[in-house]
Amino acid sequence: MIVKRLATRSFRNLEDTEIFPHAGVNVIYGDNAQGKTNLLEALWLFTGGHSFRGAKDGELPVLGADGKNAPSAALAMDFFSEERDQKAVLQIENGRRSSVINGVAKKTGSALVGKVRAVIFSPEYLLLVKEGPHRRRSFIDGALCQLRPGFAGALGMYNRALLQRNALLKDLFRFPELRDTLEVWDARLAKLGAAVMVERRNYVGRMAARAADIYAGISKGKESLEAAYVPSVKGLSESFTAGEAEEAFLAELRRVEASDIRTGFTSYGPHRDDLELFLHGLSARSFGSQGQQRSTVLALKLAEAETLAGASGETPIVLLDDVMSELDQSRQDYLLNHLHGRQVFITCCSPETAGLQETGKRFRVEAGKITPETV
Repeated sequence: MIVKRLATRSFRNLEDTEIFPHAGVNVIYGDNAQGKTNLLEALWLFTGGHSFRGAKDGELPVLGADGKNAPSAALAMDFFSEERDQKAVLQIENGRRSSVINGVAKKTGSALVGKVRAVIFSPEYLLLVKEGPHRRRSFIDGALCQLRPGFAGALGMYNRALLQRNALLKDLFRFPELRDTLEVWDARLAKLGAAVMVERRNYVGRMAARAADIYAGISKGKESLEAAYVPSVKGLSESFTAGEAEEAFLAELRRVEASDIRTGFTSYGPHRDDLELFLHGLSARSFGSQGQQRSTVLALKLAEAETLAGASGETPIVLLDDVMSELDQSRQDYLLNHLHGRQVFITCCSPETAGLQETGKRFRVEAGKITPETV
């Protein structure tokens, strides 16, 4: 898909404006706190999701001199997707979002889900490498929810069953007569968990090869990245079936049953899975430099975009916020000049970095004013 036009009114600190992006790379540069990320946020909201910065809808309209947000803001986008030109409008009023898609009014902003596809990188995503497994599971699950909408329901059912089993484990100390009930929840949890594990395994298998190729490009072939799905349930082959995963999970639950009753917590299952990341065979988390960790996350996010494109037939737009810091010039050159076949929006502070761009469009942002420049 391609964004052809974006217009904003009373959104964040941006002056009311419209821009006409390039179908390739668009560099948005300027000093800190000028509005660069606000522009990416405006684009992201058309995916139907919430702000990637965690802002509430009521915080999106421009902030007035009295320190209060304006009651409303509006965004409009013209884009090409599904082999036709389309239009979308987002209205933010009194803390609520509504939308209009190709002239048809919708009561919510989330009605846009599936219409505009995007992948976002922001500095917070560096925690994907730096922190524990929860971040990496969320990365896998977030991609899967876009790739296979039914996965969100399957994951939700698993999480609800997990909460029920954990509640029962805590009650067993006081009510040991409930122990027979545990077998029922074990069977349900194993069945639901097996479906989640298979989906995660399949996704990582497709994504990891793409991530390895992209990382090789970013590092000019000097470094290698390996991503591997690691289920907490042990004894599974690389190509395990749902039936095998269910059987192994159930056996694991029974093996640690006494321990789980003592702790009141389910110690094995998809809620403890991980995505291991290696650079030249060493842990990216423990041994990767800042630049290598940033390159790792970039490779994962770009691989996510390629995997979505392969499944849906629509190439997502790529939004890269504050990505250039801690990258050497050769890695910057890769992002600016070698991400072919997709529309990219990149923010950076340095005019010198922006000047490395060879084709596309460039936009300077100063105090909310967006000025297009010739590359």
